[in-house]
Amino acid sequence: MSTPTDFEPASAETPARQRRHTTRLAASAALIATLGIGLIACGQGGRNGDPAPDVKVNNAATTQAKQAVAPLKAAKPTGLRIPSAGVDAKSMLDLSVGTDQELQVPPVDKADEPGWWTGGVTPGEKGPAVIVAHYDTANGPALMKNVAKVEVGDTIEVPRADGSTATFKVREIQQVDKKDFPTNKVYGATDRPELRLLTCGGPIVGGHRSDNIILYADLVS
Repeated sequence: MSTPTDFEPASAETPARQRRHTTRLAASAALIATLGIGLIACGQGGRNGDPAPDVKVNNAATTQAKQAVAPLKAAKPTGLRIPSAGVDAKSMLDLSVGTDQELQVPPVDKADEPGWWTGGVTPGEKGPAVIVAHYDTANGPALMKNVAKVEVGDTIEVPRADGSTATFKVREIQQVDKKDFPTNKVYGATDRPELRLLTCGGPIVGGHRSDNIILYADLVS
């Protein structure tokens, strides 16, 4: 997993930074090539607690702003706030790709903590930053239990290790069957700072939620 010292200010295009950028692009390309489905380990149906209700959101989207906000310098995320969903997490886990070539998710005993994919950019940098949070687990409702309350235009705030906060506005909400997970749309390169927040939804099938719910958001400040 990455450490705070793994990141340099975006303003300095040093050879070391260029190598890290190339490594990130390679990691992203590798993930796109291998990650064909959604969050397999997410949402294990409340065996040990009261399960969250099945959740279905309406797919919705608005037009992306013509003018992009300038990207922020690299800084690790340290929390997550989504006022419309009652989310106010004070920490952020590091997530990578496991030996099964699937994106890791927060462990069940940390179901109220979000996780950031360290193979991508930090939230606020140019490109798609990816955050994962559980809707529910075997222990019952989790951090994103109120995801159905999020609407296009709502804000997502990501506090960062440098003391700044990257504020994003939700541009699109998409619920898809995990078999149809839009890998390139989620992880593909973008020319502006964006956020992808991934959670689970739909009914429980074979012990897991059948769908992914994806929030696509653009940096606004």
